[in-house]
Amino acid sequence: MTIPPCYKLLLTVVMFVSSNTLNATQYLLPSNPQDSLITEFDVKTIKEVRARDDEDLLDIARRFDLGQNEIVYLNPKVDRWSPKKDTIVTLPSIRLLPDTQRKGIVLNLAEFRLYYYPKAARNAPAMVITHPISIGRQDWNTPLGKTKITAKKENPTWTPPASIKKEHLEKGDPLPDVVPAGPDNPLGLYAMRLGIPGYLIHSTNKAYGVGSRVSHGCIRMYPEDIATLFPKIKVGNLVTIVNQEIKVGWLGNQLFIEVHRALEETENNNEESLLDQALDLIEKANKGVLPLIKGKILRAALTEKTGLAVKIFEKPAIKSEPKTVIIK
Repeated sequence: MTIPPCYKLLLTVVMFVSSNTLNATQYLLPSNPQDSLITEFDVKTIKEVRARDDEDLLDIARRFDLGQNEIVYLNPKVDRWSPKKDTIVTLPSIRLLPDTQRKGIVLNLAEFRLYYYPKAARNAPAMVITHPISIGRQDWNTPLGKTKITAKKENPTWTPPASIKKEHLEKGDPLPDVVPAGPDNPLGLYAMRLGIPGYLIHSTNKAYGVGSRVSHGCIRMYPEDIATLFPKIKVGNLVTIVNQEIKVGWLGNQLFIEVHRALEETENNNEESLLDQALDLIEKANKGVLPLIKGKILRAALTEKTGLAVKIFEKPAIKSEPKTVIIK
């Protein structure tokens, strides 16, 4: 198996999934709004799949609605391009929500993932929908902050900005003034414009780049993902863009940490500084008190940066005092 060391410490159950298993894109929100761990099964179940002889890791990623970096970092010992048939590939089944308002669309650049919080229907549980995304290259950063969806377009045309036309011309690949709508359009079949001028959430004609830094700053999604998300989104919906490489949160009395690799421009190779950042978040999550955490698991999570949520602390069960009953 290729389960990371920090996860082996938590292994209790392994679930093998078949090729026709439904992808986990929609999760119940925790019933306690103070909790932030969402689960496909339960926190003790490890989700795995056996590689087929006709697919690479990127094929498996798309089959289970994961991004390229996500599946590669979680399976560092598996050959990205030619895993042997029946190689065990680990898949995430639990996630920590980003530390943001749970409203509209949230984009966490560090984990290459979108979260959408639809309004709950009457008498229905609150849900969150999540999909992998691509973000801007280091020289074309995706901006941070709050904005909103200002327009939606099905079968969009693309008018390349002068900067992109210049880049393509220098590579000997000139672009037309307007790229017509259709499956060969870089925007794909769906596009949602952000309030930040020049930036979109859109489909793509290069699906295997999803989950990595390949765009000129826009957010790309798998065609099948945006096809299902597009009808749910309304013009005016809030969009929050953050860069949270470390997430900390609760599920009941259990505290978890999830560590992703930093984007190149924000990368901090100082291990002690990274540890300090993690401890600050843990202390914040525990109402200003640093609990007695599992140091070995925390160190492994900060070193390996697999993007997998792992348990680092559990509150002891509250023992009830015996009651004395006086019989008269």
